[in-house]
Amino acid sequence: MAALLLLLPLLLLLPLLLKLDVWPQLRWLPADLAFTVRALRCKRALRARALAAAAADPESSESGCSLAWRLAYLAREQPTHTFLIHGAQRFSYAEAERESNRIARAFLRARGWTGGRRGSGRGSTEEGARVAPPAGDAAAGGTTAPPLAPGATVALLLPAGPDFLWIWFGLAKAGLRTAFVPTALRRGPLLHCLRSCGASALVLATEFLESLEPDLPALRAMGLHLWATGPETNLAGISNLLSEAADQVDEPVPGYLSAPQNIMDTCLYIFTSGTTGLPKAARISHLKVLQCQGFYHLCGVHQEDVIYLALPLYHMSGSLLGIVGCLGIGATVVLKPKFSASQFWDDCQKHRVTVFQYIGELCRYLVNQPPSKAECDHKVRLAVGSGLRPDTWERFLRRFGPLQILETYGMTEGNVATFNYTGRQGAVGRASWLYKHIFPFSLIRYDVMTGEPIRNAQGHCMTTSPGEPGLLVAPVSQQSPFLGYAGAPELAKDKLLKDVFWSGDVFFNTGDLLVCDEQGFLHFHDRTGDTFRWKGENVATTEVAEVLETLDFLQEVNIYGVTVPGHEGRAGMAALALRPPQALNLVRLYSHVLENLPPYARPRFLRLQESLATTETFKQQKVRMANEGFDPSVLSDPLFVLDQDIGAYLPLTPARYSALLSGDLRI
Repeated sequence: MAALLLLLPLLLLLPLLLKLDVWPQLRWLPADLAFTVRALRCKRALRARALAAAAADPESSESGCSLAWRLAYLAREQPTHTFLIHGAQRFSYAEAERESNRIARAFLRARGWTGGRRGSGRGSTEEGARVAPPAGDAAAGGTTAPPLAPGATVALLLPAGPDFLWIWFGLAKAGLRTAFVPTALRRGPLLHCLRSCGASALVLATEFLESLEPDLPALRAMGLHLWATGPETNLAGISNLLSEAADQVDEPVPGYLSAPQNIMDTCLYIFTSGTTGLPKAARISHLKVLQCQGFYHLCGVHQEDVIYLALPLYHMSGSLLGIVGCLGIGATVVLKPKFSASQFWDDCQKHRVTVFQYIGELCRYLVNQPPSKAECDHKVRLAVGSGLRPDTWERFLRRFGPLQILETYGMTEGNVATFNYTGRQGAVGRASWLYKHIFPFSLIRYDVMTGEPIRNAQGHCMTTSPGEPGLLVAPVSQQSPFLGYAGAPELAKDKLLKDVFWSGDVFFNTGDLLVCDEQGFLHFHDRTGDTFRWKGENVATTEVAEVLETLDFLQEVNIYGVTVPGHEGRAGMAALALRPPQALNLVRLYSHVLENLPPYARPRFLRLQESLATTETFKQQKVRMANEGFDPSVLSDPLFVLDQDIGAYLPLTPARYSALLSGDLRI
């Protein structure tokens, strides 16, 4: 019915639209319409689920927060259906429900609750409930800290695995907030994260205890409840959470314990990557968790699919999109603790994987692997993710197809997402009026030099023309909120733009530059912080990288800008990794950039590396590389400089470095 209502006015307007020469947009109308109908149905289904939970008996497990009632529903409707595959372990939805119930009851005991009827308000100590001994009790982590308060934050420092999921789900059922801490953090950054989200407790993996031992005095000084997910340790004040949970019954807990007072309430903290500073704790609302139930539905994934997930669970892509998205359709997820390109196709073949989720450079790692038998005999039909470069996209399909790639765009703290549901190579989404009616956003003109949007005489922003890079912004509303970050309000000041098109309006600033082409496809252009200015021109790092990556002897390319004494702006530098067994051909490289890049965009420096550094979510390290500069006395990697007079890339020796600083070497 929704499809007919949308299609009727379009058919009436068709003669006029053809006269206006909008066929490039119209040819994609069927795909736009199909996705719009799917999105409307998804929204309606999620709303119906939420209303049913709100109307359910507060004492039952069908009420409460969305994680609680969705898992309870799946455990009841498809109890034997496999939810999780982890190595040789398999867990059904019924088993996931029981395991998380035990964890929930262990945390409720640490809250001082051991049963009783509903009291006043969410997460309060319920009237008639018995209070467990708070001080020194094993359930309170073996510390003298008071019981966990209702709605307290419990941080998780755990690898991807069943324990992570059961503890996360259990915390949600117990009415406690969860904070996903990146597993590599130690010392100052770790303490910063725990303080910024106001953590009252920390659950850590036993395998991390040795590396965390120097941090334990500071953790104890913070008054944290400390649990480990393993046998009792010799370290004082750390209790075994799994042992405590094993002593609990696996019956459901009342839904009112986790029911939010407001769907905008924070239920989770996910830390930003911290590439330009210490990580920030992004607030995740109950609404966003509910919306993520619809992710795989929007991607066309079904209950019968088997999803391969090898992404960190402490990031949104792994946890909210991967796990919550899987719960949304009741499918099966194969959870890999760490991505392995050499094992990927064997895993897909073994578990009959039909869908896998990628991010960043993961697909590039796969196309750079030697051929294997398993890659020719798989059932993968769909790859969903973000950050896939056009050159890798083409190579991936040519080698591993036929399969569909669905590239998406989104941010942990953002209120806008895009889907390339057409499979158009290189695009991250569509900007059709149908899509923007459901998920509104705009591209506005942006000044790279000032780092601010360009405004007209009335002080309002201006939208871009087709082919023009623009800053992606989205209106902040009740349906698309921005909750900001835990801590000081100024942490979010750069994320909000006011008076964008009308006085008083508020938009979320993604910090990303995108381009909309003539056919309405969105293409990622650059991060505003990554784009740099040289010789009075803006240089997009992604565009330069795509040009260099067409050279057959280069396997990976990372472009960034470096400060050069005596010069304004930043000069382009390229970190390169060779494709084995190829050698670096400086003559071909120079000819290639000369032919395909304008003078201002040609890299002035080259840095040859065995492999390029990435973050734990497979994103290239640009800020760190830029800070390391190009001094040959500091860097051990082979360095090269573009000599404009000679017209060639030459080794950057200490003598040439000195000539560069003195102005005798022209770049």
